[in-house]
This record gives sequence, structure tokens and C-alpha cells, in this order.
Amino acid sequence: MIKYIGSKRGMIDPIIAATRALLPDGGRVADLFSGSARVGHALKREGYAVWSNDVNAYAATLATALVQADLEVWGDRAERLVSELARVSPKPGWFTETFCERARFFHPSNGAVIDAVRERIAALSLEPELEAIALTSLIRAADKVDSTAGVQMAFMKRWAPRALKPMLLRPPELLPRAASGPGRATRADVLAIADQVEADLVYLDPPYNQHSYLGNYHVWESLVLWDRPETYGVANKRVDCRTRKSPFNFRGGIAPALRQVVERVRARHLMVSFSDEGFLDLDTLMDILSVRGEVKVIEVERPRYVGARIGIHDRKGVKVGEVGRLRNVERLFVVGERAADMIAA
Repeated sequence: MIKYIGSKRGMIDPIIAATRALLPDGGRVADLFSGSARVGHALKREGYAVWSNDVNAYAATLATALVQADLEVWGDRAERLVSELARVSPKPGWFTETFCERARFFHPSNGAVIDAVRERIAALSLEPELEAIALTSLIRAADKVDSTAGVQMAFMKRWAPRALKPMLLRPPELLPRAASGPGRATRADVLAIADQVEADLVYLDPPYNQHSYLGNYHVWESLVLWDRPETYGVANKRVDCRTRKSPFNFRGGIAPALRQVVERVRARHLMVSFSDEGFLDLDTLMDILSVRGEVKVIEVERPRYVGARIGIHDRKGVKVGEVGRLRNVERLFVVGERAADMIAA
């Protein structure tokens, strides 16, 4: 999986354990802020029919490959396609100029590979699942040779050692179709589709502060859309980072937005992930979630992302701020009539 701030890597075990307790015989799970698709992929592996949704194109693409695409349908073709893409001759273009020369997210030698492979993917007019598999392979390969501290708001003053390594394309790990049914990936604003959501379990992992995932991972968005957008700033962010705003990224907007989703989705069970670094305190979250039944909380202490652990630097790479706290607490809220029994067990 790609480096991803807010990743639930350390929360997978509690999430899976809670899901098994709530749905021991399988069922349908809707993950409405799917991000890197790590949670959806893990739930599919456990046999659940997963609907992964996210408002960003790169996230929907990752989910299409890791949740919607089934190994038995796409596995052989994916292997052949990625093998073909790995042999494409490097050719610098828009991506290299934008993100390797005007900005320094990737070394130009790898930028030329990214440009050539992306152009080849565009020329092939692939089925949605196969295109998503190819793009996921490209994103994951590029992520391993970037020169950032984990987000695409800035880049290293000097090349990170990994950025000087050659980029290697490999197929993503596809999973067989889950026993509970096929997976599904969509790209939609959660507030626009909340009334359409019906599942045995809804899992919510919303943004929790002012930093949007579009701004944090704008390079992946441009790589997936391949629309060569107008950019701004040292990081060459997409200009629509200024206009594609979510109420979840505003202190005054997140509580009413989350409340709407919680009240409108139809599900027997609800789970919500939220960091103690977020805009909403524990009492507010408990108030919002308690409309769906009893609320139990599982807390997991985690190290903060690498950028927070190395201190604050300006655009020239000069350290201008000290390291704050090194760890945060991730909370998993389990909501519903079986929450108390599940936690007790």
C-alpha cells in the first residue's frame, strides 16, 4: 500500500475483529471514505462484500483495483499488462516537467518512466478494472521512489536516497471475489449519496482536520485524471485544490456533515475511525454517534506520520519549528445494539 497520512495500517486488526464480531456470518460493508483502500482490501480478504467510495479519483481508482477487481477475472491479464508496461521506453513529458523539474517530487529519470507508462495506459483504452490495476501499479511503484516526507505538500531539499533508485512496476495484490458477494468502487461525495447507502455495516473514516486529501495527494490525482491541469505554488498543486473543498476539512463544518451521514445511512451497525488530533473532541463524537445506539470506543496509540516527527521546515528545507508530540491516539467507535456485547467478548 502507498504511504498515506491517516492510513489505518495500525487499526486493521481492531477493525477486522470488530467486523467479525458484528457480522460473524459475512455480509455487506460500505467504506465511504476509502482513501488508500487498505480497509476495503482487508475486509474483502475476510470474505465481506465491500462497497468502497471516495470523492477523489485516485482513491476510487485504488479501490477499483483492490476491492472491485477479482483475481479470477483479471489476474492473468493484469500480469501480462504490467509486464508490458514495465518494458515501455522512458520518455519525459508533462509529468516530468511538472513534478520532477519545476518541483522535485521524483527524480527526472523516474519521471520519464511515469510519463511513458501513463501515456501507454491512456492509449490502450482499457476496461475500467484493468485500467485501475495498471494505474495502481504505477502509483505504488512511484510511491516507492518519491522524495517526500509522506505527503505531497512539499518535497525534500535534497533527493531522498530512494528517489535515486529505478522504479519497478509490479501488479497489485488482487483478491478472489468475496464469499459474501462482489465488491464495488465508486467516486462520489458522501453527502450526496448518504441516502443511497444500505449495508450491514457502514465504516466511516472521514478527514479530521484542515488538510484535504486532495491537497496531500494531488500528484496521484493528476496522474490518474491525466488532465494536465493548471498548477500553482512550489508544490505545483492542481488549481482545483483551491475550489474542491469539503465541509469535513473545516472546524465549523465537520460536525454537521458527519451528523448528516450518520443519521442518513441505512445500516445495522456503524463503525467510525477518528484521531484525537481532529477537530471533534470525544464528547462531540459521542453525541453525534449515540443517535444510532450504544457507543463503545477502542483506543490505539500510534506514532505520528514521519513529517510530524522530523519537525517543521520551510520551502527551502530550513527547519523553522520543533517536533511536537510524537504519538497520537486513533479511536474506533463501534455503534449499535451489539456494541456492548462485542466489546465485552
